[in-house]
Amino acid sequence: MTQDLVFPLKNDTSRKIIHIDMDAFYASVEERDHPELKGHPLVIAKHPHDTGGRGVVTTANYEARKFGIHSAMSAREAYERCPNANFVSGRREHYADISKQIHAIFHRYTDIIEPLALDEAYLDVTENKIGAKSAIRVARMIQLDIWQELHLTCSAGVSYNKFLAKLASDYQKPSGLTTILPGEAPGFLEDLPIEKFHGVGKKTVPRMHELGIYTGKDLAEKNEMELIREFGKMGYSLYRKVRGIHNAPVKVEREPKSVGRENTYGKPLYSTEEVKVELRSLAQSVSRSLNKNQLHGMTVVLKVRDKDYETFTKRITLPDYVDASEDLLFHAHELWFSFEELKDKGIRLLGITVTNLAPKTFELIKLPLWEQDKK
Repeated sequence: MTQDLVFPLKNDTSRKIIHIDMDAFYASVEERDHPELKGHPLVIAKHPHDTGGRGVVTTANYEARKFGIHSAMSAREAYERCPNANFVSGRREHYADISKQIHAIFHRYTDIIEPLALDEAYLDVTENKIGAKSAIRVARMIQLDIWQELHLTCSAGVSYNKFLAKLASDYQKPSGLTTILPGEAPGFLEDLPIEKFHGVGKKTVPRMHELGIYTGKDLAEKNEMELIREFGKMGYSLYRKVRGIHNAPVKVEREPKSVGRENTYGKPLYSTEEVKVELRSLAQSVSRSLNKNQLHGMTVVLKVRDKDYETFTKRITLPDYVDASEDLLFHAHELWFSFEELKDKGIRLLGITVTNLAPKTFELIKLPLWEQDKK
């Protein structure tokens, strides 16, 4: 008779972590900049009448969410749910500039910051710049600074690890502040739907339900090795998370490891010409980002998701660094034409990413030496 292995449980409760999540960020920026939009359903997406029904929702304000509109929904469905909604095209560069202002506020309190997106980040305030012993106080000060200086609201979650802090920030929205102390974690997680556990995606939920796992309580009753056998590394992680254990530190993002852009399409792309048009737009966007950050890279990655939501990636590593949009487009085309099995399938998502990055610290200039001889 064999006995299941048991891995030791170590719970680091010494940290003070804040997760800041801006409330309907893009929509809130548009409402701030255009007060006439406030109080009405607002969807950040191109109007489906202008795109032939294509496009997806980036985000929506809380009035629009009452109609069931959410991010990643097709713009066409959003319009069907609320024909009177205001549709506004996003201004990513503008949002990125505001995100930098938000991060400048974060840096007043700590430099241990892990960005997750333009609108959210983890902050480790165990040791902080104002010498505050209370992470709750720091979170409130950050919320106040963002409101007074940028006229935007955010929700904050405070706990001893990233997993719980992120759950807490989503608990009371908008403008919420929720704290989960070590002794409160098991009770908080017990009633949590399994879908709320990070890593449990749409494909995993049905399998969880087959095993009778619907809530944190159900998950906590499962044997550790059973979860590992069923879900691998995720099973190992979930066994700990449901017990309030997640010891990963806040990772300071010093240099980007990759630069990429991707778009999701509510109406699948069926022709090569449609794909080429989208790849050109993506290549131009990636090129702008590379040049803005004075970077270039040697590996180009193409990501494709078909209408059945299967995702594929292919990459090419080049002998020289690239950053120009035409170069990126050329290699993206090459990679696309290698996807023979996807040519006749509808495409839901396309993405171009450049990795193996290096700073453009100098340009190699060839001097015409014969001109020196003339002097």
